[in-house]
This record gives sequence, C-alpha cells and structure tokens, in this order.
Amino acid sequence: MVGLQRRGSFLFKLGGAFGAAAFMDATLFSWEVGWMAFAALQLLLLVLAAAARPAILRRPAARTSFALAGIAALAMIIDPGLLAWCLFWLFAGLGTLMPAAARFGDAWGWSQRLILHALRAGIAPLLDLRRLIRVSPRRGRGQLRRALPQLVLPLIGSGVILGLFASANPVIENWFDQALALTPPDDWFVRFPLGAVWFTMAWSLLRPRMSRRVLGTFDGRGDLALPGVTPASVQLSLIAFNALFALQNAMDLLWLWGLAPLPKGMTLAEYAHRGAYPLVVTALLAAGFVLVALRPGSTTATMPLVRRLVIVWIAQNVLLVGNAALRTMDYIAAYSLTELRIAALLWMALVALGLALVMWRLLRGKSAAWLINTNAAAALAVLLGCSFVDLNSVAARYNIAHAREVGGGGAALDICHLQGMGVSALTALAQLEQRPAPEPIHLWAQLLRENAQARLTRDLAEYRWSVLGALRLAEVRATLRKDALNPADHGWIDCTHRDVTELRGALGLEPAIPAPAAPALTRPAKP
Repeated sequence: MVGLQRRGSFLFKLGGAFGAAAFMDATLFSWEVGWMAFAALQLLLLVLAAAARPAILRRPAARTSFALAGIAALAMIIDPGLLAWCLFWLFAGLGTLMPAAARFGDAWGWSQRLILHALRAGIAPLLDLRRLIRVSPRRGRGQLRRALPQLVLPLIGSGVILGLFASANPVIENWFDQALALTPPDDWFVRFPLGAVWFTMAWSLLRPRMSRRVLGTFDGRGDLALPGVTPASVQLSLIAFNALFALQNAMDLLWLWGLAPLPKGMTLAEYAHRGAYPLVVTALLAAGFVLVALRPGSTTATMPLVRRLVIVWIAQNVLLVGNAALRTMDYIAAYSLTELRIAALLWMALVALGLALVMWRLLRGKSAAWLINTNAAAALAVLLGCSFVDLNSVAARYNIAHAREVGGGGAALDICHLQGMGVSALTALAQLEQRPAPEPIHLWAQLLRENAQARLTRDLAEYRWSVLGALRLAEVRATLRKDALNPADHGWIDCTHRDVTELRGALGLEPAIPAPAAPALTRPAKP
C-alpha cells in the first residue's frame, strides 16, 4: 500500500512537472501571454508543490514561506522584474525544503542549503531517473517480459479496427492524415531547451533534496582567546574609539547641519560625497569589533563600565550612519536622485538597524542565530517592498519636483538621465509638461514622454502587459487628456541639444514665430 502511494505521488509530481513545462510553452509561444506567463507559472508551481507535498501545509514556517512566494509572484504581475523573480524562488525554495528539517536553525545555514539546492536543481531530474532505473531492474525486466505477449493481440486488433474505421469514416481518416503530417515547429531549437528549463524548475520544488551537511553558525558566546584582546585592552579601545567617533560626529554636526562654515576651498557637495561610504564601512567594522571582543557571556561583556562604553559607542555609530545618510541627501540635493542613491539610503538604514540589534544582543544575551535571522528578515522585507516599487520612477518624480527650472531648490534637470529612465519617467514627464518651465524643458518633456508612451503602448499591445504599465498609461491620459491619446515615437535624439527650432522640428511642430519688432519711438532725423 505504501509502495502504491509512493508510486502515485511520484507519477503526480512527474505529471505536474511536464504539465508546468507544457503550460509555459503554450503561454509563451501559442497563447502569447507574455510577462504574465511567468507569474502564472509561479502560482501554478506553488499549488502543485502544496498538493504533491502535504507536509508543506502542515509546517507553519513552510506555509509562511509559500505565502511570501505568492506575494513575490504578485509583484511579478504588478511590475515584472528580476528582483521579484529571484525572491519568489528564494521563498519557494525555503518552503519546499523546510518540511525535511527538524528545526529552522538560522539564515546562515539556510542560505547554504538554498545555494546547494539551486546548484543541484539542474541535474536533479537525471539523478532521479538513474535512481528510478536502478531501483529494481530485474523486477522491471520480468514485468515487461510478461506484459509484452499480453499486449500483442490488443494492439494488432485495435490497429486493424482503426484502419477499417478510417476507410469508412472521413473524420477519422482526416485525424490520421493530420497525425502523420505533424512536423516539429520551426522554433523547436528554442522551445525544447526552454521546456527542459521549465521542467527542471518545477522538479526542484516537487522533489527537493535538502543538504544535511552545512557549515555551522559561529555561536559567539563566552571568552575567546585572541592575542592582545584582554578586558583592559578592550576598555582602553572603547575609550579611544568613543573619543574618535565623537570628534567625527561633532564635525558632521557642525558642517552638515550648517552650524559652522566649511573650510575654505571645500563645497558641501564635495564634503558630503567623499565621506558617506567610508563612514558606513567604519560602522560595520565597529559592529564586527563588538561581535568578536564583547561576546555574550564573556568577561568583558559583564563589566559595567565596558557595557556603558559599548552603548555609547553603538549610539555614536548609529549617529555616524545617520550623518552618512545626511551626506547622501546633501549630495542628492546638489546632483539629483538616482536609483543607486535610493538603494544606498536603504542600505544605510539596514546598517543602522543592524548596529542597534548588535547592542540589543549584547545587553540581552541573544544568540548569534537570533542576530543573523533578525538582520536577514529585515533585509528580505526591504527587498520584497522594493519589488513592488519602481525606484527609477521615484527618482524621476523627485528630480522633476525639485528641479531648478521649475522653481525648485534642487539641481538642474538632467535630461540625459530622464532619457535613460525610459518608461519609468513617463508619469513624471507628463506632470512636467503641465508645469511652467522654459520652452526647451517643455519640448524635451513632450519628446521624452511621447517616446516612452509609444514604447509602453507597444509593450502592452505585444503581450508585455503589467498592472503598473496599465496604470501609468491611464494616469498619463488622465493628466494630458486628448493630447496623450496617439503618441508618436520620435526615435533617439542627442540629449545635450537645447535648440528650440531643432526640438520643435523633432516633434513635428511649426517653427516658433518670432515676436514682431516694436515700432520706433522716434522718427529718423531728416537729412
């Protein structure tokens, strides 16, 4: 009975993997669904994995991982991207492996298991096929030898009857003709390898194999004998480090907050840009020092003076990271906002949170696994949130709202940057067209908006549909009304051009009519 259940489960997984591969092939090449096919595949795989492996639904942690994978698949519907795709496979991999683990452990061990699982996924179907062939070869050959004589009469008889029916029924005859006329599709060299990829992805969730041996987590408790690291040296180090950090933070407070003028020859943008990232690295080194030299349960961690110094030092590190973020904001005010600068600010926020968690671990005696899991959860939460947000669109809206040309207090508008953003800047460009600005800026806004809108309209019509794309198009049409119904693609134009006549010509507009000359106020003198 158990053997039949296992065989049925294996056949269900095999059929599910082939079904998922056939579904992706049909949605991409026959139905031409486009981007939505990837989200549909992800949701289908979650349902198949939950049905084939009921243990997933019995484990709360596995259910949570699958729910997060579903959220990542939803992000693929809203705004398809590589980040959402990778997050889906991370959460789905966690959920499908968790039933085989006695306890969760920590993110360090699971990151190793996921890497090994991904590396093994490419050859897992071949390994399972070899295992299936070697299970019971003699019994399999005996069953086949006994079954062949029994199949001769049904096969020959069915063939004769079908032949007679085909000669008497033109419909059946047409079926035979169509079946014999079948040929591989012209793009088989693309579809077959892709089908193998989809099958492999499905198989990795339906029949996973978790690696038992991984590198253990460094617990980080008790005294650790290191040359030169003694309670006295740690205490002196903390006093010296606090003094140095106090000096750096004092200079940042004076200059970044405008309490004192900068040294001659240095601008605020230069001071802000040069110091942001090294300060964050300094804070990370400080966290490493606390983890190694002041481990929970160690002699240094129990000394009251050392604990107070650590609290002050961590607080100064958090202030240091805050000042680094402020430096980045000052640099943004001088040179505009970009996707990478948004990512840098988010990373700094995670570093500040990590420092606070290091201090909390020291004060409360938390384990290293708790520290790793908490930081990993915070990072994944930020990444999952970013998968729903187009950071380039955020940057475009910010830059246009604060541009110097529209009365803002920020940097001059970077047309080349907006041109490189493409569809992400569409709604911001439409809003720029409605704001008072110099004519070259208005012409560039219309030019870039029409190019981006034409591209987005073409993408939506060619099965690259997404919720965010449809919402963008609707917002632009609501903002500009009839002027945005039939956009034209004007092609690429050098973003450094500012000549009004050239820009109007690119848009197909009439040249600007010069204003008539004012009449002379005095008559010319008579000769």
